[in-house]
Amino acid sequence: KKHLTLEGFDFEDVGAHEFDANDDYPDYAIDAANKVSENPDENKAILMCRSGVGEAIVANKLKGVRATLSWDVKHAKMSREHNDTNVLALPADYISKEQAEQIINTWLDTKFSNEERHERRLRKILEVEK
Repeated sequence: KKHLTLEGFDFEDVGAHEFDANDDYPDYAIDAANKVSENPDENKAILMCRSGVGEAIVANKLKGVRATLSWDVKHAKMSREHNDTNVLALPADYISKEQAEQIINTWLDTKFSNEERHERRLRKILEVEK
């Protein structure tokens, strides 16, 4: 949160606000993904847990959400350019704080390419959601 604030990003923190070993990641991932699902073309979410896998799975259950589990800058950039992802899940056990910050900046700054092949593929994904 400190990094996002320093970088000038406006955001809403949906939790967890303090450590509780009994927390379940789906509760927070669902809250964040619901915000994205309300306006998938505008809203984005960043999730972080130990592996990031479960959060990405949960987020992708909601309509309009295209979550990626990214562990490096190149992957995060491609997820935005090719798949127009709107949720970023980060694997805290596998990346450093500095890597997380670089991935977040790249992901937030990268735009969808709007290439016809990528648009066509996203339309097919939307058909699956129906």
